[in-house]
Formats: sequence, C-alpha cells, structure tokens
Amino acid sequence: MKKKIRVNGQIIPEEAVQFEFERLVRFYTEHGWSQEQIKGNLPELVEQAQQQAVGAKLLLDEAARLDIPVSEAEVDKQIEGVVEQVGGHDAFVRALEAQQTSETRFREQMRQGKRVDKLVAQATAGVDEPTENDIENYFAEHQAEFTKGDRVLAQHILITPDGDSDHARQEARGKINAILERVRGGASFGDEAAAHSMCPSGQEGGSLGWFGRGMMVPEFDKAVFTMNVGDVSDVIETPFGYHIILKTDHETGGDVSFDDVREQIRDLIRHARRGAAMTSYVEELKAKAQIEIEAC
Repeated sequence: MKKKIRVNGQIIPEEAVQFEFERLVRFYTEHGWSQEQIKGNLPELVEQAQQQAVGAKLLLDEAARLDIPVSEAEVDKQIEGVVEQVGGHDAFVRALEAQQTSETRFREQMRQGKRVDKLVAQATAGVDEPTENDIENYFAEHQAEFTKGDRVLAQHILITPDGDSDHARQEARGKINAILERVRGGASFGDEAAAHSMCPSGQEGGSLGWFGRGMMVPEFDKAVFTMNVGDVSDVIETPFGYHIILKTDHETGGDVSFDDVREQIRDLIRHARRGAAMTSYVEELKAKAQIEIEAC
C-alpha cells in the first residue's frame, strides 16, 4: 500500500522511497541474501525504505541547519565525477537542461549532499570496525544464508505519468517511446537515463546494480530475467510508471565459501553497526520533528 509521508509539512516524493528501496535490495543482494529472503522480507524492506527516506530528509535539514562547511573544491570533485559518469560535459549540460535545472542549482544539491555525508561521518565516528572473529562467527551462524541465487546487472529509465488521467499516461508513454527509439537508434542508454529518467538512479546512468529474482516489482522482474545480456527491453509498465531496461550482465546462482563472502560480511556488520548509530541519531531528530504518514 502506498503512503503519503510528510516531514515538517513537506511531502517526501514517492521516488525518494523507491530509491531507498532499490538501495536496500542492492545492498542485501550483494551481501548474501537469496531471492527467497528478499521476498520474505518485502514488507519490512518497504517500511525500512520509507523510514530511510524520512531519515534522509531529516539529515538533509539538520546538515543545512548546522551549516556544515563544504569547500568549492569538494563540490567541484563531486561534479567532475557526475560529468564523467554521464559521458562528458556536453552530456552533463543536456542532462541539466532536460531536468530543467541550472548548474548553480545542481552545485547546491551537491553541496547539500556532501554536508549530509559529513554529518553521517560525524554520527558514526565512534563505531567499532568488525574483527576477523566477528566475521568468522557471523559466517558460522548464517552460512545457509549465503547460497547465491541468480542475479542480473541492469540499468533502467523510468517515466512516471504526471497524474492518473489518460492524457498523463499517454504523455508519459510518448516520452518513453521516444527515448526507446533514440536508444535503439544508437543513443547512449546512460546519457538518456541521466537526462530523462524520473528515478533517482538516473543520476547514475540508470544503474540498479546487481539484484536477484523477486526483488523488483513482478512486471519488471519477469522482463529482466527473460532478457539476454545486452538487450534493451520494450516499454514495461509497472505501478511506478513506464520503464525501459538495459540488461548488462547475468550470474547463475550457487554455493559460496567463506573467502567468497569475507568482505561482504565485513561490510554487512559495518553497515549494521553504523546503521544502529544512525538510527539512534535519526530517532533524536524524529523526536523533534512533525512526521505524518497516511495511506493513499
């Protein structure tokens, strides 16, 4: 069930929740969860994504309130990475134009993001790093969870209708069909995603990272797992809107050894510990905020 979330009177966009959900799915897939585990925990993952979107908003506001310093050089470095990712300065300019934003506004968004990164680093500075014993004990207790299922690596472009009317859906269909035509005509999928995708992953060329079966909505899941590597899908309709998918890799599942997952477990424990520290910090921010969540 979709929910409308407000933090201090400001609505959290649905795309922000979807972005957090996709990040969670990618993280747990890359760190040993099977498709059955993901499916079995979908309600909890959705709830976690909603709470992370709320937390992200609170952190953004708190970082701005504290006015954490970010140098122009740091912002320049962030932007250089984006420019390289989207394929150069010309593609970057086109992406800004397509998103109807300016470089000045984009710089400010990068500055805000860097402020949040610094705030998170401050809040997790005292978290202990996992020891080798921690990692070995975790593997011994959770070995059965590290059977790897089939997974794919993919990018996507999402166009969401601006409302529920037939006109809005037709307009969104027209946009995604035009993008598909350009991609099949040789246009860069990543450039098109950066310029037009309404999913936050567009900033990363539409990359969804690695994910297993059952981790995306059924229409998306069925399409990507029946595609060949290198294929671009037809237009796929899901509750989020209209997608096209580029499948870039596929791995068949199997058993894994401790050496295969040592670093994954290290990251998983580190993530859990830092997550606990951040949860405590965000709970303090929530206690001071007005948060409204209602079904829609």
